[in-house]
Amino acid sequence: MTPCFPGEITISGPFLHSDYVEMTVHFRCNLACQHCMILDSMHWLKPADDTEFEALLAENAEHGKWKGLILTGAEVTLRKDLPNMARRARDSGFEHVRIQTHAMRLASESYCRELVDAGIDEYFVSVTAATAQQHDLITEVPGSFEKTLAGLHNLDQFDSVRLMTNTVVTRLSYQMLPDVVSLLQPLSRLVQMDFWNYWPMEEEGQPELLVSHLAVRPFLLQAIRDARALGRHVEVKNFPHCLMADCQDALHNDQPELRIDPRFWEEFNRNGFKQCEYRDVCGSLQCLGLNTAYVNHYGWHEDQLIPMPRVA
Repeated sequence: MTPCFPGEITISGPFLHSDYVEMTVHFRCNLACQHCMILDSMHWLKPADDTEFEALLAENAEHGKWKGLILTGAEVTLRKDLPNMARRARDSGFEHVRIQTHAMRLASESYCRELVDAGIDEYFVSVTAATAQQHDLITEVPGSFEKTLAGLHNLDQFDSVRLMTNTVVTRLSYQMLPDVVSLLQPLSRLVQMDFWNYWPMEEEGQPELLVSHLAVRPFLLQAIRDARALGRHVEVKNFPHCLMADCQDALHNDQPELRIDPRFWEEFNRNGFKQCEYRDVCGSLQCLGLNTAYVNHYGWHEDQLIPMPRVA
């Protein structure tokens, strides 16, 4: 794929965000990932109830706004009725149903087949690091790495399935990004790899997770190039556009429409996105700049960030 011109939005890869709607239907998890955006708020966030779910299905059946439905919100495989929800979504006209998951329950072959048979054909799986030691340190649950990998390999046996992975970039994971690509190389159904730079949900963030973009850059670029060499689409989020060299077209901060408890946005906006010394003159249409926690710890990088040309 040829890199885009600075500031240009390139629509490519197997998924188009505008084709999907995302609904948060569950706010419990059996992991405690250190970088989790909702770790401290999932106890009060309200998931969509059945009335809201049915209303969304009816809305799409009437207007055909989306091809795919994403079920998310902490760990959705803990919902006992997840297969039934997927069947209802497919029966209402959704062509695809995706779940965001750590895939630990999918280590069970029978449960994996139950979800696939119910119509869940896309799986967005969190892989935090390339080794069991580091992955389990981040998730704070021993054995989680082995179960997640087993789930991925079970899913990989189904012709109807498309896999995506996401690795959150923190001080605990950034040096392993190329190793994550190598780890997942055998998966034949893996069509997209995402790398989401740490999104602190408060003004100071967690200092032990923050890492300089300048330190991350060589590992991130190598991971992008390695994944592309395997024929996989790559999306990067919340990283300065101008630091991505020949991989600038990997930055995609677009997201599907999200149906979530409105109180979430009050917390999310504390992040303080789009801060940059060059915000008023930069031509990038995708860059979210720096956030408050990052600036407080690493400054503005005036001598490293370069405003991108405006595109007519």
